[in-house]
Amino acid sequence: MSKSLFNIRLIFKFLGYLLFLEAFLMLASSGIDLFAGNKLSLVFIKSAAITAGAGLLLSLIGIHARRDIGKHESFVMVTLVWVLFSLFGALPFYLSGYFNSFTDAFFESISGFTTTGSSILTDIEVLSKSVLFWRSLIQWLGGMGIILLSLAVMPLLKMGNYQLLTAEVPGPIYDKIHPRVTVAARRLWFLYVGLTFTQAILLKFGGMSFFDAICHSLTTMATGGFSTKNASIAHWDSAYIESVTIFFMFLAGTSFVFLFRILSGKFYKIKNNEEFKVYFYIVIVSALVLSTALYLFTDLSVFKSIRAGFFQTVSIITTTGYTTANYSIWVPGLRFLLIIMMLFGGMSGSTS
Repeated sequence: MSKSLFNIRLIFKFLGYLLFLEAFLMLASSGIDLFAGNKLSLVFIKSAAITAGAGLLLSLIGIHARRDIGKHESFVMVTLVWVLFSLFGALPFYLSGYFNSFTDAFFESISGFTTTGSSILTDIEVLSKSVLFWRSLIQWLGGMGIILLSLAVMPLLKMGNYQLLTAEVPGPIYDKIHPRVTVAARRLWFLYVGLTFTQAILLKFGGMSFFDAICHSLTTMATGGFSTKNASIAHWDSAYIESVTIFFMFLAGTSFVFLFRILSGKFYKIKNNEEFKVYFYIVIVSALVLSTALYLFTDLSVFKSIRAGFFQTVSIITTTGYTTANYSIWVPGLRFLLIIMMLFGGMSGSTS
């Protein structure tokens, strides 16, 4: 009798446990309205109950699965995790009543988890605090990767996690931090969390509310670009907030393994890393070219040209998508320059 290509029960078990994790995050999001002084929304509680129920069913089906995670299971798991997280992640959007159909809610969810940043919403500011936070959180989760999170926090995945990581992350990044995959994943997530909270604190100093600061730091580090305001970062019209955001967008477009090495004191890595040097020079040259073009072909002052040029360059190259200017009214040559910038992207191993 031929051996099955996939261990279906093992896949179900893995997916079930991760759905429990998503349900927990939904419950955590439900408390945001309480902190905002509003009534506790049942939307996230209902969504969490449905998600946890599905997770329980899948984990029961795979309860007796014992085999190690192999290469075939890894690729199936990684694919299905993104699909299921996006599918169940759409429940809070749909049940909230802000979306006309489940299709619209699913679009918003999968755009968030994949950090694409597209939205069908025309008025973001009417959303409740909990829904706004969920939009930001799913981008943050998708930025570093759900699989990396599972490897960092779920000890049940100690077996076979090498296969999962290689299926999720392109390139040999894990052994450059620590030979144990679980330890490497945790260190990457600690760095991710640390940078996120650092940016949130700096944004708070710039006049953002704590809620807006948290949401924008989540979507900045994910290079996803979801905002809590219709005008995006332009809502604050603050050179300080834009400067902080530029810096962290640039970091998010940098390899997190490279950042970990730098923060560990290995500064020589800056000079030796050719990819970082190319990334850095592309950003600087592109920003200078755009700033100069804005000064020559618009009525912006030198300072405002530099401010808009650097912000839009970093936002576009890192695929974050924040805006501080209506570039749809710029001359065609400037818009074409932005399109060219989109093709660059950040470093491998970044969230870009």
